[in-house]
Amino acid sequence: MKKAAPQTRLAHAGRRLACKGGRPVNPPVVRASTILFDSVEDLLAVHSHRLDPEFVSYGRNGTETSFSLEHAVAELEGGAGCVAVGSGLAAITVAVLSQIKQGDHLLVADSVYAPTRKLCDGLLTRFGVETTYYDPLIGAGIADLVRANTRVIFLEAPGSLTFEIQDVPAITKVAREAGVTTIMDNTWATPLFFQPLAHGVDISVHAGTKYVVGHSDAMLGLVIANEAQHDAVRQQAQDLGHGASPDDAWLGLRGLRTMAVRLAQHQTNALQVAQWLQGRPEVARVLYPALPSDPGHAIWKRDFHGASGLMGVELHPVGMESVADLLEGLDYFGMGYSWGGYESLAIPTFPAKLRSAVPWDAAGPLLRLHIGLEDPADLIADLEAGFHRLRQRAAAE
Repeated sequence: MKKAAPQTRLAHAGRRLACKGGRPVNPPVVRASTILFDSVEDLLAVHSHRLDPEFVSYGRNGTETSFSLEHAVAELEGGAGCVAVGSGLAAITVAVLSQIKQGDHLLVADSVYAPTRKLCDGLLTRFGVETTYYDPLIGAGIADLVRANTRVIFLEAPGSLTFEIQDVPAITKVAREAGVTTIMDNTWATPLFFQPLAHGVDISVHAGTKYVVGHSDAMLGLVIANEAQHDAVRQQAQDLGHGASPDDAWLGLRGLRTMAVRLAQHQTNALQVAQWLQGRPEVARVLYPALPSDPGHAIWKRDFHGASGLMGVELHPVGMESVADLLEGLDYFGMGYSWGGYESLAIPTFPAKLRSAVPWDAAGPLLRLHIGLEDPADLIADLEAGFHRLRQRAAAE
């Protein structure tokens, strides 16, 4: 597609299925396992085209529906290609395993998504791969942690639960000089608010389940790679049997079309709620990089184009019974894992259990809020009533 603004690319990317006569606005859902060929020559050609992102060979490796999604996402993030898989965790697993082998070492931000850490401490440890967790604010200092057998640096910005912003260009510069592959979880920012490959990252991963789908009704993972890494990523996905469901891929395509307008509203609502939370006596601090008071704000402003709807809220010390009273009485905030849908969510989180390189030593409990597309005045009123319940319970403790 010719040069166009991101909003325009969202509307048009991945809509180029070849067909005779007219065509639908949206690519259809193509479900398939067996693919039929008209000649032995065509049948045998499957083997030489196994990594072709548009060659339909077997349903597990993709259909026109998933290829359309992959083409659109690769265009948005400037990658050589994209591989769609069944979940965000599957995307992380495919990306990491495509780059490592027994005896290798990888560096992982201490603030990563908990299942990423579980992958490193479980499966990778059993297979003879060592992980070192690093301070997400280390920047160029990560050079001191790189070993001769370091193969991957895994970034996530902002960090899961605690929302640290990493200096991505500084880290990728060190990685390039050392010949180390960089992988970044870009779920929070999406391709609209941050482009990892443009900042030196080799492989970008997303839980498309979140903002790409946008409606909390599909599981989807996306791996976008540069030219040097794309074939390894696609081969790894095929070796593991990972592929996105055609129906979920179609929901991801549908979600892409409105992602720009949804994210703009998520950001507007989240800023309003975050600023209100900063003035609450129950709140010790709000962890949201778009706030000028946030420690990562300067780097966020330098590198990012916007902020999504996910944030952390550290409360002043209070018992979990008080936190439960706050959360369980909310009308517009649901309690549930995941985020990125149109609805607001609120859960307690416990980062101290996950950290090792940089201990989490906050005195009070931490909440994770996803600010949805509801009227922010209603969300604020809901939280205000919740804080009233929290104070009542705390006074009785």
